[in-house]
Amino acid sequence: MSYGARVLYAFDGGARGDWAVTAMTTLTGESLPAVAALSVRQGSWMEAGGAEAPEPVWSLCGVASHLRYTLRAEFSELSARGSPLGRGEARRAALIPISKSEAWWALAQDERRRIYEEQSRHTSIGMEYLPQIARRLHHGRDLGEPFDFLTWFEFAPEHESLFDDLLVRLRASEEWTYVTREIDIRLSRVD
Repeated sequence: MSYGARVLYAFDGGARGDWAVTAMTTLTGESLPAVAALSVRQGSWMEAGGAEAPEPVWSLCGVASHLRYTLRAEFSELSARGSPLGRGEARRAALIPISKSEAWWALAQDERRRIYEEQSRHTSIGMEYLPQIARRLHHGRDLGEPFDFLTWFEFAPEHESLFDDLLVRLRASEEWTYVTREIDIRLSRVD
């Protein structure tokens, strides 16, 4: 599993796609228009203006890059324990777009790290669900996107309750007091 590549991803919501939308739940902030399906496009940084899926209702973009709040030991453990995206048994997915408050972004890097891991245990909690839950984080804030982060998760249907447990624990953390917009989009792979 590579955590260092810098690749642009677009998540196109519309009438058709590789993933059927089974639920869209707005937890805080403004919602997105409902869609029936989702397509995921990937390209290099320079291909950002490429063709979109046919008539998307919305398109969210983010860059998968280095892990920003992760220490070397955590990075090594994530690499060793993580599972790849695209596994055949991973027939379920979730796209969770999130934005955080200006108060979060006004904090220094070490202050955000303290809240993210030392108090909220974000990485530590996430590691408890590996390898059943695969994930990739996409950064959208620096692209001027409507969401700061787009988190993509994949898992087998029998692990959906594990995924729900992961979200309950993360959403109960101090870090989530800074979340101003969050939508939980659940998906099922289209055959």
